[in-house]
Amino acid sequence: MRDPVAPLGNARFDGFCQIREIGPLGMISLRAKSDVKSLAKAIKAAVGTKVPAARRIEMAGDRGCGWMSPDEYLLILPYGETGAAMAAIAKAMGDDHHLAAVVSDARAVFRVEGAKADQVLAKLSPVDFAKLEPNELRRTRAAQVAAAMWRDEAGYTVVCFRSVAAYMMGLLSHSAAPGSELA
Repeated sequence: MRDPVAPLGNARFDGFCQIREIGPLGMISLRAKSDVKSLAKAIKAAVGTKVPAARRIEMAGDRGCGWMSPDEYLLILPYGETGAAMAAIAKAMGDDHHLAAVVSDARAVFRVEGAKADQVLAKLSPVDFAKLEPNELRRTRAAQVAAAMWRDEAGYTVVCFRSVAAYMMGLLSHSAAPGSELA
């Protein structure tokens, strides 16, 4: 197995909030209709969570499953365990129609933490962060970048394509610059 590398070498920025790249992180895109009976078994076998409701993410420690669309789920797990998770998905799904692909190396993941973390993202995304509930997952844009984001007790996780990681880090850092807090 090769040595995984985070797109920006685990970059970080300390402004009025802390921005940090996290990873490498294992991610699998699982496509299947929600009424496929084996879906719940496959997700449980791969990451140990239940199937999330629409626009939600279910987390169990460092593993999770996020609802991305009516027939798409993002599985999150340790980077080195994607092969075993793919095998578990294949076994659980059997002949049921599905598509699973490891997308770990195609994504970049950031954490936005601090008392005003919502302000950093509010400057970039058309989301009402005051109404975003914990573990509610949103697919949206951050400036010109497609992104998925969710809130937990400590802050926000933002996932984007690896090819725009530097641009995303620049957006987040600029948005968290000291003195740029929203009134």
